[in-house]
Amino acid sequence: MKAYTDYLWFNTEKQKEFVNITSDCERILRESGIRDGMMLVSAMHITAGIWVNDNESGILADAMEFLERLAPFDRGYRHHRTGETNGDAHLKNLLTHHQAIIPVTAGTLDLGPWQTIFYAEFDGQRRKRVVVKVMGE
Repeated sequence: MKAYTDYLWFNTEKQKEFVNITSDCERILRESGIRDGMMLVSAMHITAGIWVNDNESGILADAMEFLERLAPFDRGYRHHRTGETNGDAHLKNLLTHHQAIIPVTAGTLDLGPWQTIFYAEFDGQRRKRVVVKVMGE
C-alpha cells in the first residue's frame, strides 16, 4: 500500500463559509498515482469541518442557518471564560465533523452524482489548513 499527503491552506474572506475543495482533492488524487483506496480529508482546526453535500446555493444557505440555530454565537459559552469568543465555532465543528473519507475507485473519487467536498469554516479570516491523505494501490 502507498500513501500520499498534501495540504490545502485557507484564509477565508468571511468568518463563516463553505469552500468547495473537490477539484483540489481530485488534483491531489492524480498527483498521488493511487488508483484504488481511500482519501482522508481532515480539517486541522477545531473550528472548521469537512462536509460532503450538494453544491447548491439553497442547501448551503440552509445548512449555515441550521448550524446557526443549533450553535448560535452566545457570549455565555463557558469556553469564552478562557478569553476566546469562538465557542459557537467549536460546536459547529461537532455538527459537521472534522473529516471525511472518500473512496477511490479506478483513479477517481467515488462520489455520488451530487456530492461535493467542502471545507466548512466557522471562525475564519485567518490562516488554516486541511490535510489530504490518499492511501491505497
